[in-house]
Amino acid sequence: MATETQTGLSKHLRGVTVTTLACLAGVAAAVVSGVVVGTDPASATNRLTLGVLAGFIALQLPVLRVVGVDVSDFGAKDYLYVGFMTFSLWFITFAIMLTAGVTL
Repeated sequence: MATETQTGLSKHLRGVTVTTLACLAGVAAAVVSGVVVGTDPASATNRLTLGVLAGFIALQLPVLRVVGVDVSDFGAKDYLYVGFMTFSLWFITFAIMLTAGVTL
């Protein structure tokens, strides 16, 4: 029986939380990109969408702190993971919105 108290999230819950937030942030970034620049084919080349994506990536760190994830021990791999997952979901969602002609 362990007598020490555990603070913070377990490793599994930490990983699930980081992954879920990164994926949801990617989808939200795509929707905001669609609202800001539109979803017509010409909007695919607008660089403002990358600014929206970068904003959502940067916004995740304070949100992770609020949720209870200790980001002070994040390494380069963790930051790259968050950025890649957010980019991937943003890219897929925004591409679907552009090709389907979704109006927002």
